[in-house]
Amino acid sequence: MSNEIRWGIVGPGRIAHSFADDLRLVGGGRLTAVASRDLGRAKDFAKEYGAESSYGSYREIFESDAVDALYIATPHTSHCELSVQAMNHGKHVLCEKPMGVNLPEVEKMVAAAQENQVFLMEALWSRFNPSIVKAKQLVDEGVLGDVSYVNANFGFYALDRDKEGRLLNPRLAGGSLLDIGIYPIFLAYLLLGKPQRIEAISKFHATGVEAQTAMIFDYPYAQAVLSSGLRSKISMKAEIAGSKGSLYLKERWHETQGYMLELNGDEEAFDLPTKGRGYSHEIEEVHDCLNKGRLQSERWSWRNSVDLATLLDEVRRITGVTFPFE
Repeated sequence: MSNEIRWGIVGPGRIAHSFADDLRLVGGGRLTAVASRDLGRAKDFAKEYGAESSYGSYREIFESDAVDALYIATPHTSHCELSVQAMNHGKHVLCEKPMGVNLPEVEKMVAAAQENQVFLMEALWSRFNPSIVKAKQLVDEGVLGDVSYVNANFGFYALDRDKEGRLLNPRLAGGSLLDIGIYPIFLAYLLLGKPQRIEAISKFHATGVEAQTAMIFDYPYAQAVLSSGLRSKISMKAEIAGSKGSLYLKERWHETQGYMLELNGDEEAFDLPTKGRGYSHEIEEVHDCLNKGRLQSERWSWRNSVDLATLLDEVRRITGVTFPFE
């Protein structure tokens, strides 16, 4: 690995723009190539962000000598296939969440990383958000005492969107759970681990996708009350409560810029702004791992992605969420 990590982007959609913007803020790497099934889109994206190479097929970027690491930013249903192809060509991969639409896909991706001896990480950017990192630290240090309650929600109104689009199309693994429900589940898992038992119920949209899900994760001492939905705009704060105090992640907690700590009846607010939009922090983690020769992150490992996929699959099993291609 050279001192400068050469990045390629697969799928120049909206989230790829946020990633490319934040990559400019991170030392030790630059964008060198972009691939899309539409060569014109790839060329426009490459021009906007100063990448030298643009490709009209994904195969070309996998075979390119111009990149070391690829950010897979396509819809969920292609994550596994494209990531495995990239790794089979010796590329390191940062794959947008969810890494796969189910556990078998995630396991296949991990196996490909092991076989090819390349880096693989799920792009769960919230794991590296400074406020969430701090919240986990405070929980681990016992500052909140014995944590017995976590509450996290993620919702917005999307039922007026294109029925053939990513969110409402079951053929594209649509619905709230994999797109945004993954965030509350992630937070509960990060702070409390895997639950002993899960209760869940979903509401479905006319297209057949799950449009709203409520969940309770039950632990020996704690409960996590979680929800996701595409049927209404809801408050998106998160609460972590223990025997000594509580911590509140500020609005839109998955990309929060700070938190509030309540201890002994006193409240104190802390600002922890992200660098750029916040994708910069996961990029820094990838750079650090690659520069140290690591194939996985210790902060969000292959095991973590396997566990998260297991939890998502279990919620889907309980609520009856399936996709036509499964």
